[in-house]
Amino acid sequence: MDKKYSILIVDDDKFLSEMYSIKFSERGFVVEVAGDGPMALAKIDAGLKPDICLVDIVMPEMDGFELIQRLKERKIEGKIIVLSNLGQKEDVEKGLSLGADGYIVKASATPSEVVNKVLEIVGPNS
Repeated sequence: MDKKYSILIVDDDKFLSEMYSIKFSERGFVVEVAGDGPMALAKIDAGLKPDICLVDIVMPEMDGFELIQRLKERKIEGKIIVLSNLGQKEDVEKGLSLGADGYIVKASATPSEVVNKVLEIVGPNS
């Protein structure tokens, strides 16, 4: 990986976000974690400019679909990638139609595969 990417992991499952944090850190990413949508937006509003936002869909207060809309409203420059157990065709289509750059189903990918898929989505320069 030539460039050191920054990633914001938004997931209310502490165990999963810690596990993904470790995996992305091991691959050279700068990792920030937010436990929910409002916390993620607060970090962005405070000046955080992640290259990638990895967003869960099922979260309290604000689901990932709403978070994607709010991130798009803020015109963030980074990629938005959904990482969710919601793997139905409608969910994937909804996420992509709201502006997500990719959609990864948690149940069908190991943490290492998630990192590789994120790198694929981010582009060939990674």
